[in-house]
Amino acid sequence: MTLPPRLVHLDAIMRVIAGELGGRRLHAPHGDRTRPTSDRVREALFMALGSLEGTRVVDLYSGSGALAIEALSRGAEWADLVDSDRRARETIVRNLTELSLTERARLWPLRLPAGLARLGEALAAAQVVFADPPYGGTDARAVLTGLGKPGVLQPSTRVVLETHAKDIVPQQEGCLVRERERQYGETVVHVYRVGAEPAAGEDA
Repeated sequence: MTLPPRLVHLDAIMRVIAGELGGRRLHAPHGDRTRPTSDRVREALFMALGSLEGTRVVDLYSGSGALAIEALSRGAEWADLVDSDRRARETIVRNLTELSLTERARLWPLRLPAGLARLGEALAAAQVVFADPPYGGTDARAVLTGLGKPGVLQPSTRVVLETHAKDIVPQQEGCLVRERERQYGETVVHVYRVGAEPAAGEDA
């Protein structure tokens, strides 16, 4: 069963949480096709990741670009943002422009998960990959499968995957091993790492 996305209200206010751009406002795409990551989840997610100074990140199903922009605000060197929705891409361009980040990012108009094949160089260079696919479908597993293939990501790269609490994803997919997961309301954040040890209490 496909679970409906949470609606994005036209007057929703999103902001960069921390870093050099902390407190700056972000625009969210209009309509019901985008599900922004809540401030609570974003803050917990980035606390878990630790320092991003000098890193390169890829933001799949980017939506407003909030995750990539948060990473750039916290010291990431470069971000590749990927979204197939026109309204989302327009919002990403607006956010990057208003925050003077256009020289540190590239926007890819690709449909995922098929578009992963076009992102070879970006993925190979990344230290962190964010993925927030639609709830209730097959994209989460398909993206993990694509990212977990040998040689796609460099050793120790982390993949941060957001799913609905009812969605089931594997503890290990190819080269990716889940090292932690945490639930926030209906959202579960899974952190995978290339070559990681399984999280405590999970079978290899």
